[in-house]
Amino acid sequence: MEVAIDNSEFSYLPAQAEALGVPLPRVERLTLPLADGRTLSALRFGSEAPRVTLLHGAGLNAHTWDTTTLALQQPLLAIDLAGHGDSSWRDDVDYTPRTLARDVAAAIEAWTTQPQLVVGQSLGGLTGAALAASRPDLVSEVIIIDITPGIDVTAGPAALREFYAGPTDFASRDELVDKAISLGFGGTRPETERGVFLNTRVRADGRVEWKHHFAHLAAQALAAHDPGSATAPSVLHETGWDDLAAVTAPITLVRAARGFVSEEDAAELQLRVPTAHLVVLDATHNVQETAPVALAGLIESATPARRI
Repeated sequence: MEVAIDNSEFSYLPAQAEALGVPLPRVERLTLPLADGRTLSALRFGSEAPRVTLLHGAGLNAHTWDTTTLALQQPLLAIDLAGHGDSSWRDDVDYTPRTLARDVAAAIEAWTTQPQLVVGQSLGGLTGAALAASRPDLVSEVIIIDITPGIDVTAGPAALREFYAGPTDFASRDELVDKAISLGFGGTRPETERGVFLNTRVRADGRVEWKHHFAHLAAQALAAHDPGSATAPSVLHETGWDDLAAVTAPITLVRAARGFVSEEDAAELQLRVPTAHLVVLDATHNVQETAPVALAGLIESATPARRI
C-alpha cells in the first residue's frame, strides 16, 4: 500500500469545510496494487480505521463525496471504482457491479479493520449490493442511493447517455460545466466547476478530457441498465435483483425526489426486498452533491458516534 504525495486535489477542501463550519480532517490518497497489475485508488478521511466506505456512480470519482464527508465528520474510505478517478482502466471494459465489487472487497480487506457501512450512489449502489451479497463478512449495512436494477432507461439514464454522448474532449472545462448544469447534474455552478475540475485533465494539446473510461463507453455501459423484456431480461437487471435478494445486511434505498428512481421503481424494490427501508430526500440524482448535509445525517444515524 502506498500513500500518494500530490495533495493538489485537496485544494478545495478548506473552503468547503469553512462553509460548513466544520474542522478540516486529515485526508490522504491511497493506492492499492491489484493481482492483475491494475491499481485501485481511494481517499481516506480521518486518522482512525474507517467504518464507512463510499462508492460513487458511473462517470464520477471519490471526490464527489467531499462535502458529504466533511459534514459527516467520521473516518471513512471513498473509493475510485475501476476505470474512474485515479484507479486503472480495465482492458476488458467490464464495469459491471459484480466485477467492480471484487476490487472493493480487496480495498476493504486492505484498508479497514471491521465490516463497513457501504454507501453507494447509482452504479456504486449496485456495486455495494453485489459486494454485500458475495462478501457479507465485509458489510454491516448498505445504503443505496437513487438506483434500482429495474430503473426506467427512458428517464434519468437517458440524461446520462445524453451527457456523455458526442466528443470526449473539449476546448474548456466551462463547456462541460454548462452541459452538466443544463442536464440537471451537480448543484451550484461553483460546485459543478469543482466536480468537473476533479474529474478531468488537460492534455498536452490543451484540450480537456474526462479522466474516467466511462466517457468512452457510455452507450455500451448504459445499455446494461435496460431491463429488457420479461422473457429476456438484461444482465444487469437480472443480477442486480439476485444480488439484492441475497443481501443479509440491512438495506436502505435513498430515492432522490428529483432523481432517476421513480415511486414505481422504489415500490418494486420494496416488493422484492420487503425488509428494505425507503428514505426520500429533496435532491437530484447526485444526492451526495445536492443534499450532502441531509445525506450525512442519514449516514450518521446508521453509524456509532465516532468523530474524526
